[in-house]
Amino acid sequence: MTKIAMKVPLVEMDGDEMTRIIWKMIKDILITPYVELKTEYYDLGLKTRDESDDQITIDSAEAIKKYGVGVKCATITPNADRIKEYNLKKMWKSPNGTIRAILDGTVFRAPITIDSIKPLIPTWKKPIIIARHAYGDVYKNVEYRVENSGKAELVYTSENGEETRTIIHNFKGKGIIQGIHNIDESIQSFAEACFTYALDKKVSLWFSTKDTISKTYDSVFKEIFWKTYERDFKEKFAEAGIDYYYTLIDDAVARVVRSEGGMLWACKNYDGDVMSDMVATAFGSLAMMTSVLVSSKGYYEYEAAHGTVQRHYYRHLKGEATSTNSMATIFAWTGALKKRGELDGLSDLVDFADKLEAASIKTIENGVMTKDLLQISMLSKKEAVGTEDFLKAIKIRLDEMM
Repeated sequence: MTKIAMKVPLVEMDGDEMTRIIWKMIKDILITPYVELKTEYYDLGLKTRDESDDQITIDSAEAIKKYGVGVKCATITPNADRIKEYNLKKMWKSPNGTIRAILDGTVFRAPITIDSIKPLIPTWKKPIIIARHAYGDVYKNVEYRVENSGKAELVYTSENGEETRTIIHNFKGKGIIQGIHNIDESIQSFAEACFTYALDKKVSLWFSTKDTISKTYDSVFKEIFWKTYERDFKEKFAEAGIDYYYTLIDDAVARVVRSEGGMLWACKNYDGDVMSDMVATAFGSLAMMTSVLVSSKGYYEYEAAHGTVQRHYYRHLKGEATSTNSMATIFAWTGALKKRGELDGLSDLVDFADKLEAASIKTIENGVMTKDLLQISMLSKKEAVGTEDFLKAIKIRLDEMM
């Protein structure tokens, strides 16, 4: 079989632990036998990031700006334990946070639905898409550990040198301080991306913050979304038969749980991080969620919306069998290949990506799956297979489609 050619490379960002093992398996079993894969490779494994003082993470984000499309493996965001385990120079920030801050965009996450796997919330009949703002908040924070009594102030110095000061807290002893920020330009891009995506998918848009408590910070988000809707999207939404709805984040959670699904739920950065995990878990598994960052400047970054599966990695190192769900990582690759094909006019590359997704879903529907899905599958005949065997089972069905 003649391999499918590519014109422009993908930016390939390798990762850590078990997902790094899966990354190579997917390429070897499901992609390179069919595609003449062209990538610009960046090793974002924790050791390499540490050796480069995290410059390689910045370089990978700049490469996405150059080529337009990237695909990323899951990576470790180090904590105190990881510093000791990997003998790191410092506690590096989240590589996802670094890349998102450079690209500035919106992360859209949607569950990979399987007919034989029913959501844990019985009322959910349709997929719920999470739109997560990908700039600022706690992912771009500045923190300080207070060791003694004293006064903490929020200070803003304008270009002409004028200072505005607000007391945060008068400490009587030890404590902690965290400073977060955002910018109107990024919030505006977030709003436009959400309304545009909702129109494209023909689904209503729900947006939630906590402006009753965060009366300035969250209120700016609310105001920009409303003005964008009124100015640019109100008539378009009416023509499409969809709605825009704003509510508080706690009310949104209650309404989403009681709903039948089928909406695009827009959240600030941290809210979107948490709620996308909730939605993915309720639909079946954290490994059953697609994730793509869409920048208003035309950049796309596809990734798996879960961690590095540390426990399975340690088993793998001991030579023990693993049964790790690779669906989210497969769909990160198919999403990136599909977008590359669309941008470059390569219909055969788009067709291949569609077939690989279909083969992956068909494999699970035929009763072959990893252990995390076995207990929640409604099929009467099903079997759990190992990490590599699951990919080989997908290849059998992919070959039939090709």
